[in-house]
Amino acid sequence: MIFLEGNMNLNGLIVLIIAVMFGPAILLAIIGLAVRKKNKKAAKVLFILAAVYVIVSLGICGGMMA
Repeated sequence: MIFLEGNMNLNGLIVLIIAVMFGPAILLAIIGLAVRKKNKKAAKVLFILAAVYVIVSLGICGGMMA
């Protein structure tokens, strides 16, 4: 019955939620920076996708954290 104690450490869950919030957006931005020299239009699309992902994930994951 150790799992039912009231003294729980949820730091790992917070880190996981933050990784889900910002991880894919950072990855898209890095790919956009790498592609920018060869194809500016594709890089712009990746930057827009990264921004939209951050906005949506802040709304969903931020709502779960609040």
